Amino acid sequence: MEATGVPGLSVVVTHGGKVVHAAGYGHDSEGRPVTEDTPMRVASVSKSFTAMAVMTLVERGKIELDSPVAAQLPGFAMADPRAARITVRQLLNQTSGLSDTTVDIAATEEATSLAHYTARLAGSRLAADPGTRYEYCNVNYDLAARLVEVASGRPFGDYLRDKVFGPLGMTTSAVSAQVVRPADGYNSLFGAWLPRPELDGFLDGGGSGGVVTTAADMGKWLITQSGDGRPLVKRESLETMHQPSKIRPYGMGWGIEDGGQLVHSGNLFTYNAVEAVSPKTGYGFAVMANSASLYDPTYDIMRGLTALSEGRQPEALGSDRQLFEAVLAALALLAAGLGVLGGVRARRWAARRSGRPWWRIAPRMVPALVPVAVLACYPDLVSVLMNGRTVTWAQLTYFPAPLSVTVLAAALAGLGVTIARLGALRNLTRRANRRHRRAAERRGDALRRQPV
Repeated sequence: MEATGVPGLSVVVTHGGKVVHAAGYGHDSEGRPVTEDTPMRVASVSKSFTAMAVMTLVERGKIELDSPVAAQLPGFAMADPRAARITVRQLLNQTSGLSDTTVDIAATEEATSLAHYTARLAGSRLAADPGTRYEYCNVNYDLAARLVEVASGRPFGDYLRDKVFGPLGMTTSAVSAQVVRPADGYNSLFGAWLPRPELDGFLDGGGSGGVVTTAADMGKWLITQSGDGRPLVKRESLETMHQPSKIRPYGMGWGIEDGGQLVHSGNLFTYNAVEAVSPKTGYGFAVMANSASLYDPTYDIMRGLTALSEGRQPEALGSDRQLFEAVLAALALLAAGLGVLGGVRARRWAARRSGRPWWRIAPRMVPALVPVAVLACYPDLVSVLMNGRTVTWAQLTYFPAPLSVTVLAAALAGLGVTIARLGALRNLTRRANRRHRRAAERRGDALRRQPV
C-alpha cells in the first residue's frame, strides 16, 4: 500500500483447505474501510467461474466438451463457415479462432442479454481455423455463458449462484453488479486518485468479466480450486480445467506459468484483480484493488506472496505508477510549452520561408503534425500494444488517462503550431501580393504619364 499508493486492496491467502489470511486495506470511493468483505469486480478472473459452470454441466451430460458449439447452442452462427467447427473445449482454451480483430465488438457491447449477444455475432468472422491458434477474446467466455443457460435452462447468473457460489458458501458473490453492488473504483491521473463509475464495456451478467465478489468469498473458491474443501466437480474435471492446451499454456480460465502455478488476472476500467493457485506448495492467493491505472500492482503483490510461500525474499515494489505518470505530466507540460513557443515564433518561422514553393515548405510542417497523426490513430495503436484487443475512445479516458492527456496535449500543440505557421505564411503572402500590386500600379501610373 505504501509503495504503490493505491486507495484500497483486499487480499486472501489459503493453504491446506483453510483461509490463513484475509484482510482489507485502505478505503472505497465512499470513504468506508476496505475489508475482506468489501465487494469488488474481478473482471476476467470471472472466466475461471464460467469454466467451472460449464464443467458441472459436462459431468451431468448436458454439454459435450469436444462437440461443436453450434450443435449445442441454437442461435449461434457466423458469416464464417469455419465457426460451425468450434468446440466447447476450444472456447474455454481460447483457441476457437474468435478474435477482437474480426468480431464486431461494438455490436456485441450493445447486447442486452446473452441470447442477444450470441445473435450479434452473425456477421462476424474468425481470425484463424478453430484449434490452430491461441487468441485471448472475451467472446469465447460470453458464448460459454450462453451455452450454460441453454444447457441448464436457467439464466447464467442464477446457475452460478445455485451451482457454484451457493455450494461453496460464497454468499457475497454474483455475476451482476445489480445483485452485489461494488462501490465505484478509482483512476489515477498524474498521481491523483479520482473516483469514477465503471465504464460499460462488458455484458453485465456475462461470462467473461461480470463477477463481483469479496476476498472472503475468493478464499472459498481458491480452496476448491486447490482440490480441497467441498468439490464442485470430480478431480479429473478439475485437472482438465488446469491442463494447458497443446497450443498455449492456458487451460480453462487459468493460465499456467513456469513452475506450474495457475494464474489469471482481471483488468477493468476501475478495478484490477488476480488469483493464483500453486500445486507445488498448496497455497492459493487472490489480490483485488478498487483502482486501475497504467500500472497494475495486484500481480506484483501476488508474486510477492508466492515468493513468501516458497521461502524466498519478494522483490520490493517501487513507485512505478508515480514515476511513470510524473514523466507523462512533464511531457504534457513540455508539449504545451513548445506549442506556445511555436505559436509565438510562427511569424519568424514563416518569414524565413516566405517566397519558397509549397513543396519545399510542406515537409517542414510534418514534424509538428506527427502528434496529430498519433492522436488520430491512438485507439488502433493501443490495440496493437494490447495484442489486437479492441480499444475505444471512451476506454482511453479511464486507466490510460495520463497517457491520453499527454497524447492530446502534444497533438493540440502540434496542430496549434501548424495553424499559426500557416496563418503567418498567409499573412506574409498577402502583404507581398499587396506590395506587388502597388508596385505594378506605380509602374502603370508612370507609363501613363509619359508623352505619346
